[in-house]
Amino acid sequence: MDRALAMFGSEIAIAFSGAEDVALIEYAKLTGRAFRVFSLDTGRLNPETYQLFDKVEKHYGVRIEYMFPDAGEVQELVRAKGLFSFYEDGHQECCRVRKVRPLRRALRGLRAWITGQRKDQSPGTRASIPVVQVDPSFEGLDGGAGSLIKWNPVANVEGKDVWTFLRTMDVPVNALHAQGYVSIGCEPCTRPVLPGQHEREGRWWWEDAKAKECGLHKGNIDREAAPKAGTGGANGSAGAGAPDIFQSQAVVGLTRAGIENLLRLESRAEPWLVVLYAPWCPFCQAMEASYVELAEKLAGGGSSSSGVKVAKFRADGDQKAFAQAELQLQSFPTILLFPSRTARPIKYPSEKRDVDSLLAFVHSLR
Repeated sequence: MDRALAMFGSEIAIAFSGAEDVALIEYAKLTGRAFRVFSLDTGRLNPETYQLFDKVEKHYGVRIEYMFPDAGEVQELVRAKGLFSFYEDGHQECCRVRKVRPLRRALRGLRAWITGQRKDQSPGTRASIPVVQVDPSFEGLDGGAGSLIKWNPVANVEGKDVWTFLRTMDVPVNALHAQGYVSIGCEPCTRPVLPGQHEREGRWWWEDAKAKECGLHKGNIDREAAPKAGTGGANGSAGAGAPDIFQSQAVVGLTRAGIENLLRLESRAEPWLVVLYAPWCPFCQAMEASYVELAEKLAGGGSSSSGVKVAKFRADGDQKAFAQAELQLQSFPTILLFPSRTARPIKYPSEKRDVDSLLAFVHSLR
């Protein structure tokens, strides 16, 4: 970890939420190097967790960089499904709005991040995590696959040893630990565990234990279970249960007939930018915030941006063969620009999927 702080400087930050993360902050302080700490405030944390944030800031003399969910997205979710929809249809959608998307925004400014993941935290999803890895789900400062390093310094450390360190150093911890809480998330989704129960059994207890990741470390599951391009997806296949992505009024959802119409046109009234995606694909998920932001910029009008439609087409499952034959699909995501005066679409050639890179591609070919 000392090496990581030295190597990346201000472009690395510690993700803070639980006991392991306090241990990482303590160690970072012991190195004598400057460090940054960020945390996700979902708006549904326990009061004790907010009290811990305050204690940590005062104890270490740091300012935690809080990332909040988009108020409009939270409002839309709650109005459509109520405050506790996750008890009925699973936690993934709520976590995506309140945790995953804010995390994406935080990581886009970094080259590396430090987490408190341990192998023994969740045998079903974390047993094989390495100490250092290329983040399989999120993008960093430079954009594109491979642009973010994920550091898991305590991957091989057992929970009891973490707690020995915390007690020895006499550092702040969440008061909920003394009440039987081990793994602590949002208040509605966390409860104490009983003697003999595994720590993750206190999280999303109404769901299958194999799926106990909120999306922040979804790559732990994706490496083992996510279908590859064309092997799963829509219409009853392996990825059918994944929540849809690129949800915005500025992004047009194209059907098979819609994209076939685009292909048939010799000239178009306006250019179309279309992402071919699968909602279970971690790289599609990683570019979601950038693509939606781009769509909203283009929808906003102005001389430099008006007259471009932004769309999505789900190209896995039954649509895979068509997308491969007609839409140049080789892997997810694939981004195509349908120019206004050229019949065939032009494939975006880069893995940099930040807003500025995508916007430069659009403007260069308009």
